[in-house]
Parts: sequence; structure tokens; C-alpha cells
Amino acid sequence: MLLHEFRPGRLLAGLTALALAALYAGDAAGAWTTPWYAVIPVLCGGLGLAGLVTWVAYRIRRRSARKRSTDSTEAPASTSGSQDIR
Repeated sequence: MLLHEFRPGRLLAGLTALALAALYAGDAAGAWTTPWYAVIPVLCGGLGLAGLVTWVAYRIRRRSARKRSTDSTEAPASTSGSQDIR
């Protein structure tokens, strides 16, 4: 049983943050030298890609929900007019 639905955009945003943390952790440990401006392309690229993936996943979920919906194809629950607004 799934506790929540899969959100690929959030996964990419988290991986972007982890990549930045690893980049600067390696710099702090002395393994390599990271320029201060390296955060800009990594962060913008990662968050932009996460936004794009979120939009695509949203469109896929909406399309599959419309296919599964039977509300718009069947007759209304009551056609007798008993639910008129007064």
C-alpha cells in the first residue's frame, strides 16, 4: 500500500540539493576546488528541470483522471427537476 503518490519533480529538486551539498562538501574536505558561482547553473538547471517534470507529471495525471472519470459520460443522478434552486 502506497502512503502517497510519486512526485518526480520533488525527487529532482531533492537530488539537486544533494548534488550541491556534495559539491560543496567535497570542496570543504579538500577533495577538489569548487568556485562560488557553481551553485547558479546547478541550482537553476535542477530546479528548472524539476518544474518541467512536475508539469509533465501533472498533465499525465489529469489525462488519466479524465479517462477514468465516468461523471461526464453518464446521465445525471436526477432529471426530475426536484433539485431546482429556489
